[in-house]
Amino acid sequence: MTITSGRSNEERVNYPLASTTWDQAELAAIQRVVNSGMFTMGAEVARFELDFARCVGSRHAVMVNSGSSANLAMVGALTFRRERPLRRGDEVIVPAVSWSTTYFPLQQYGLRLKFVDISRETLNFDLDALRSAVTAKTKAILAVNLLGNPNDFDAIRDIIDGRDIVLLEDNCESLGARVQGRQAGTFGLMGTFSTFFSHHISTMEGGVVVTDDDELHHILLCLRAHGWTRNLPKINLVCGSKSDDPFEESFRFVLPGYNLRPLELSGAIGQEQLRKLADMIETRRRNASLFRGLFADHPWLSIQREIGESSWFGFALILKEGAPISRETLVAKLMANGVAVRPIVAGNFAKNEVLKWFDYSVNGELRNAEFVDKRGLFVGNHHFALDNEIHALRDLL
Repeated sequence: MTITSGRSNEERVNYPLASTTWDQAELAAIQRVVNSGMFTMGAEVARFELDFARCVGSRHAVMVNSGSSANLAMVGALTFRRERPLRRGDEVIVPAVSWSTTYFPLQQYGLRLKFVDISRETLNFDLDALRSAVTAKTKAILAVNLLGNPNDFDAIRDIIDGRDIVLLEDNCESLGARVQGRQAGTFGLMGTFSTFFSHHISTMEGGVVVTDDDELHHILLCLRAHGWTRNLPKINLVCGSKSDDPFEESFRFVLPGYNLRPLELSGAIGQEQLRKLADMIETRRRNASLFRGLFADHPWLSIQREIGESSWFGFALILKEGAPISRETLVAKLMANGVAVRPIVAGNFAKNEVLKWFDYSVNGELRNAEFVDKRGLFVGNHHFALDNEIHALRDLL
């Protein structure tokens, strides 16, 4: 069986995966930076960090140049803290479905990954599988909030209660999601966010790490900029204290860091984006309400089940067992009718040949991750009303 839409080329849907959220406010912010002549990381980035921390309810926010860099800095910071640092060979539990740079920093710091299956309904951790994966060797759990949907953090806390296990969050796809009024990305010791073009807010390229921990905050500041002391406060939790002589401190290196610094342009744009965030998330949720109403009872497609309040990065569509068509046919028909589609993030990541470079194990079987990998896709959500697009998608299917 194939899908027939009855649509002519003139009636093709224009349903992109992502769209710009910028207007004159962002252009004015860019011009402000241009007029200042200061383009490298400075006051605009610092202002954005304060605004972002306040927005999500965290004590500290450190802006970097991408969500991938945010994950790198987060993992790196844990290896340099004074008490209970992560060591090479330590086991970190990860979900089998996420983006590549959820995993790569763990490999790059010599950590042993344990892949755990996901829930076919929520697309986050399968909680029974997670429970069975935790052992005395487990040092950290990296929870990924997929496509805007937060994990069940009460259940995860119950699983690790009384154990010396660090909880981290990759919240790059889920800015604005909430569980019991608390922002996703703040349940772990650290959480990461992305401000790439297709995400909830866009700063060209960009990412953020948040934490309530003062020592980790200082380590992140140091790792972000070359491992030097220049951006640390005079009294700090990395090197203790700094000289009052700025020349002496100019090139003093104390950690093996990176250059993950964002531009002032990104910091200025981010400030304007945060002012719009609440309205943009509300519109995404209204779109999701319509989507769920139209697709909840679809005969051969299932959709993502919400935990708490998702910020609905996009809309997953997964072919049920016994569906009358293949995903290949479905993808071709959607694209031919102007609907942009993608796999559900990177699908079952444990299938990738890059794992030959990893120290890893697989907990049990990854049946649900493989099911989603073979049968899943997602379409976009946006900051504007999608009534016409979502109705057209339902008519097409």
